[in-house]
Amino acid sequence: MSPYDIDLDKNQANYTPLTPLSFIERAASVYPHRLAVVHGALRLTWLEAYQRARRLASALAQRGIGKNDTVAVMLPNTPPMIDAHFGVPMAGAVLNTLNTRLDADSIAFMIEHGEAKAVIVDREFSAVMRAALAKLNHEILIIGVDDSEYTGPGERIGDVEYDAFIAQGDPQHAWENPADEWDAIGLNYTSGTTGNPKGVVVHHRGAYLNAVSNVMVWSMPRHPVYLWTLPMFHCNGWCFPWTVAAQAGVNVCLRRVEAKAIWDAIREHKVSHYCGAPIVHSLILNAPADMRDGIAHKVSAMVAGAAPPASMIEGMEQMGFDLIHVYGLTEVYGPAVVCEKQLEWDAVDIGERARLNARQGVRYTLQEAVTVLDTDTMQPVPADGETIGEIMFRGNITMKGYLKNRQATQETFAGGWFHSGDLGVIQPDGYIKIKDRSKDIIISGGENISSIEVEDVLYRHPAVLAAAVVAMPSEKWGETPCAFVELKPGVVLTDKEIIAHCKQHLAGFKVPRAVVFDVLPKTSTGKIQKFELRQRAGSVAAIDL
Repeated sequence: MSPYDIDLDKNQANYTPLTPLSFIERAASVYPHRLAVVHGALRLTWLEAYQRARRLASALAQRGIGKNDTVAVMLPNTPPMIDAHFGVPMAGAVLNTLNTRLDADSIAFMIEHGEAKAVIVDREFSAVMRAALAKLNHEILIIGVDDSEYTGPGERIGDVEYDAFIAQGDPQHAWENPADEWDAIGLNYTSGTTGNPKGVVVHHRGAYLNAVSNVMVWSMPRHPVYLWTLPMFHCNGWCFPWTVAAQAGVNVCLRRVEAKAIWDAIREHKVSHYCGAPIVHSLILNAPADMRDGIAHKVSAMVAGAAPPASMIEGMEQMGFDLIHVYGLTEVYGPAVVCEKQLEWDAVDIGERARLNARQGVRYTLQEAVTVLDTDTMQPVPADGETIGEIMFRGNITMKGYLKNRQATQETFAGGWFHSGDLGVIQPDGYIKIKDRSKDIIISGGENISSIEVEDVLYRHPAVLAAAVVAMPSEKWGETPCAFVELKPGVVLTDKEIIAHCKQHLAGFKVPRAVVFDVLPKTSTGKIQKFELRQRAGSVAAIDL
């Protein structure tokens, strides 16, 4: 035995399991009177936010909810959602944040599959939740939230009202760190475009490390003012509920993602940081110019969710926003790859800088490895920017696995890597760039066409608000690109004009053979639902180019 192993064991003095719950305890201790939460007229300090979380943990414990029990929540970006990210795991339970735009069948499946012992639901979603609960086969505690900022339809449901529930709890509740940092902290379901969604189980260690990585890759200063444009139900808000606590910042709550509400919040609260999918940034970028009046301070924005078009990155930079591009998946806690900016990029023109920033980039600081591998040999593809492989992850910022789904877990971890399902290349400088989802690549006459490459060209047209390209059947080529285009309000454009634009920038075989103008179907996190468009593309007539 090595002398370094003799009488040198872990003990309470030299080892504590990592957990992001420590961040709120520290914020409340060091900055008890600093502002933590803004919601309408409500203002909470970090001490008050900590006490609310402890009350929630205490109240859940009084109802017999504890270690490894699941607590589901169906909430917008409001104070109870912030409470839940701390209070639920403080009780030893696992937080299951439900997508607020799902149907009753999907919600019922998730609650049943996760065996939730309790659900916290906002009045806005009472109707769909009531329908979902009627489908359950087990008893569940229902806690209803009646947010004073919500004036729409719906009646509060539940066994108890939320404020009354946490009032029963002890603000000095003596919660404990997890016995093992590998313990589950969250259960997040994938969108599941076919079949039932998979339950992604994430742990305290990964949540802690990704929350810290967010600070590091964004150079986030102490006391940021963070606007909640990103749904907290999505990958636990990319771990930012814990990140903001780590930096003792301000959570500016936002029930709805609307351009005026966003610009008003930026102006009133001097918002310094926000996150969102490309569709959110496009909403902000395309808002009337007068909405921006009175805003002179720097705003840092983080974009992810899909490869952002270079035109959007360029537009945000021209507006004066400092944009950082990240990439990830639910299985890696949200973002785990960042397009780190290099000093020499400042010397190139804005168009080239936007192209460089549109890449996915390199691994997060505390992620062990991200690369592109040949799925057959499991060897890295050459860094030539041309050879396509699958983007894979390895490290602490990777899920435990899929709940009750051993086969899917084993398949996704085959070869000692997490298989993302995204196809990409490694460029000569080591940066990764997505070429497509494996199911989205278009194979035309034996040639691979990246739908993202064609979409990027479409976004360069000044009239295009949103674009998606999918495969359409072709007798001659097997399949060819079909473009679905959403135009900016008040603009009229023809398919021939779009195709002519594409011909200027793409090889002939990559040019769309059909263009459909319509509002694009999107998920609640702003991702375009390509599976719907693929179905529609089957009946679209091709144009003779």
